Amino acid sequence: MRFERNSLSAILAVACLFPLLVSDQYILHLAIMVLFYAVLATSLNLIVGYVGEFSLGHTAFLGIGAYAAALLSLHLGLPIYLTIPLAGLIAAVFGYLIGLVTLKLEGPYFVIVTLAFAEVLRLIANNWIGFTNGPMGLAGVSQPAILSNATPLATKQVYYAIGLLVAAFALYLAYRFVHSNAGRAAVAVRESRYVAQSIGVSPFGAAMLAFILSAGLAGLAGGFYAHYISFVGPDVFQFAFMASMIIMVLMGGKGTLLGPLAGALIVTLLEEYLREVQLLRLTIFGLIVMAVVLFLPRGLLGSLARRRETYSGTTSTKPAGGAA
Repeated sequence: MRFERNSLSAILAVACLFPLLVSDQYILHLAIMVLFYAVLATSLNLIVGYVGEFSLGHTAFLGIGAYAAALLSLHLGLPIYLTIPLAGLIAAVFGYLIGLVTLKLEGPYFVIVTLAFAEVLRLIANNWIGFTNGPMGLAGVSQPAILSNATPLATKQVYYAIGLLVAAFALYLAYRFVHSNAGRAAVAVRESRYVAQSIGVSPFGAAMLAFILSAGLAGLAGGFYAHYISFVGPDVFQFAFMASMIIMVLMGGKGTLLGPLAGALIVTLLEEYLREVQLLRLTIFGLIVMAVVLFLPRGLLGSLARRRETYSGTTSTKPAGGAA
């Protein structure tokens, strides 16, 4: 716990200093996308890593947050400091409603139903033209008033600061949940529903808390994405975002707070590096995920943490004075 807390504090300190050391707009854009994906991967990790259910419909909450922020901004004229929190709150409400149905299912049934919810929302966004503008999407999502006369570099710096605030808030909530009684209950459900019930834990209640928080964090990321890109369309519900989230969680290490952050950094940079081979990108990512699952089943940081625990246990049991 102490190692995790110190690592998160160090990452936050480096992230705060980053825009002071970098003045390249392209690098700042990549950093903003890393922050965006870090929130998404963290939200999915609460379900996959701590509850133990594999959701394929997490883009539903991303899209709900993005559309909520865009509609609140365009129709009600609300500023960004209200639209992003409201987007997270609305997504959390939808998470509760969807969780009432999906969390009563297990295994492949849970996977299929969550995927179906995301597809239904994509079809609604694509066909409800009077509300979502259909395939044309919602363009012209407002930017912060401070950026009215700002330079392109200043715009990137402001959005980096906003993204950092969103990511720090998301990680704080995730940290508080994981190290609370509710988080420990979710882990108990992940290990064995029957054992969790035997010690007085409600599997449905523990999973529901994690699901609501996960949906809310994804909604925050969606609200930030809507303002940064200044456009929201049905594409936000597509499986491409879902695939990226899954790869980040598995590659970094599910069931850890640091894993999704590492996965977000690696996958974002790989996606940018492989942009020239767009047709082979998913194939390459698939091979990488296969290699990680086969050789590092706990992910990069999960495997490092396991080795660290093993090494600590070995050194602590070693006889004093070098005695055999």
